[in-house]
Amino acid sequence: MREPGRSAHIIVVGNEKGGSGKTTVAMHVAVALLRLGFGVGGIDLDPRQQSLTRYVENRRQWCETNGVTLPMPDHRLIGRSQADSVAVATLEDADALTAAVAELEADCDFIIIDCPGSDVPLSRFAHGLADTLVTPLNDSFVDLDLLLQFRASSLDVEGLGVYLQMLWDLRQERRARQQPGFDWIIVRNRLSALDDRNKRDLMQVLQKLAPLIGFRLAGGIGERIIFRQLFLQGLTVLDIGTPGVDIAATKSHDAAREEVRSLLRALWLPKIDRKLDRL
Repeated sequence: MREPGRSAHIIVVGNEKGGSGKTTVAMHVAVALLRLGFGVGGIDLDPRQQSLTRYVENRRQWCETNGVTLPMPDHRLIGRSQADSVAVATLEDADALTAAVAELEADCDFIIIDCPGSDVPLSRFAHGLADTLVTPLNDSFVDLDLLLQFRASSLDVEGLGVYLQMLWDLRQERRARQQPGFDWIIVRNRLSALDDRNKRDLMQVLQKLAPLIGFRLAGGIGERIIFRQLFLQGLTVLDIGTPGVDIAATKSHDAAREEVRSLLRALWLPKIDRKLDRL
């Protein structure tokens, strides 16, 4: 249960490119925090794909089928306004998200918002609520182009990418309203086990950029088939080996669990340090 009188810490998982592993990160962070004893709410902002919603529903169905109780986030799916006016629809969507956050804050220490892989007004509004922003990024200069645009055949920066421009604008708005900034973590996600020049170049660029554009860099979750399999059951690597989950742990599972632990440590979330050894 959330401490009385404390607002929930809002974690936004966002990136304007699909396929970066946002939902996998969001669900694993949610289950990790639940297993540490915190109240956790989840909000899905993508009514079309509903990836986080499907993950949670798969988990609920698996529990019912197997007669097992697993920790569950208090979940909400935010639909899209049907108003004809874009301005009215934008306000209605923002009001729906604000209401969902207010409901979840009654019992949650953390609220995790999974954003769609596209630029929509509601996603921008959600980013403005973030205490912690987690941006999964594949090891690809295609993904990095959303942050910064590079001159062809070199690593010289030509300008801001569309996602970084949006974050820059949000930071300026927060400063104008004298609101605190958000802690931004870029998570190198879906990593290949193979070493190559592209991987080394990207790491070098990210390390140089981190202090310049204001993010912290964290290792994420490797490219493993088990994550695709676990989605269908609504499970995470943190559930394997717990009572009622009859899945034999492999070296791949153990490595993935350690990746999730490392990610949790890198997020610097309030009041979790002393509990991380429980995972």
